[in-house]
Amino acid sequence: MNLKNHQYFVYIMSSHSGTLYIGMTNSIYRRALEHKSGQIDGFASKYGCTRLVHYESFDDVHRAIGREKELKGWTRAKKIALIESRNHRWADLAEHWGAQLLFAGESVHSK
Repeated sequence: MNLKNHQYFVYIMSSHSGTLYIGMTNSIYRRALEHKSGQIDGFASKYGCTRLVHYESFDDVHRAIGREKELKGWTRAKKIALIESRNHRWADLAEHWGAQLLFAGESVHSK
């Protein structure tokens, strides 16, 4: 199996109360939407981790797995510092992913 032409992502999801979930995927777009719709069972779903606040991309699956393990071993303070180094307001980086695109003058209600 050739893993050289693939892309992998390590990501951090957050709940509105600040609970953090770290995961890895080969499709950050799909995975973020799965978290938002509650399709990911377990910790993330239980604690409402639906906001994508950080992600990193890798072209090597082993590097991505290593980074995921590294981040999971960090203290909460270090994870927060990482998030805030690139996303100081904790914006949901996937807030508009999956939303229907409209052309100028189109109404959401006409669809």
